[in-house]
Amino acid sequence: MLRAAIAIGALTLSACSPPAASNSPSVEPKGDGHVASAAQMGSPRTAMEKGISMRPMEILITSDSVQLSAKLADNEAARALAAMLPLKIQMRDHLRQEKTGVLPSAVPGGDRQTEFSVGTLGLWGDRDFVIYYRTGNVPAPGIVVLGQVQGDLSLFDNPGGVTISLRQAD
Repeated sequence: MLRAAIAIGALTLSACSPPAASNSPSVEPKGDGHVASAAQMGSPRTAMEKGISMRPMEILITSDSVQLSAKLADNEAARALAAMLPLKIQMRDHLRQEKTGVLPSAVPGGDRQTEFSVGTLGLWGDRDFVIYYRTGNVPAPGIVVLGQVQGDLSLFDNPGGVTISLRQAD
């Protein structure tokens, strides 16, 4: 009888305990019905596992005719972008001030602003990656600044599209 009471007490206590931590990656359904792993979502834990610094990092932006470096901002959106690297993005010209392309998955938002300068890397909405090659303004709600390009962006200043590659600098 005493053994039964101890066993029931142990079961009661274990039912109130928090669940044990899992070593398997978490998953979340994406809008398209697919499931994204923590690695695909670019969580801070994943970024550290990939060796990506949680402080601003330098990336390389390359195309057939140019290689530029950029420093990413120290914000959640830039860290999520860094976790997606390396990337290849088809960019198109928009309003003769920027090249814009769609990221493979949504990036978290953050503080937005409507002004940009030459070399600003931005996020419009939650998936549109933008490289500004002129100075100007965008309508509200604005862009999340992802970083700043160093170098000559004049090769982007044309009405045509370009395919770029983004990767972490060595």
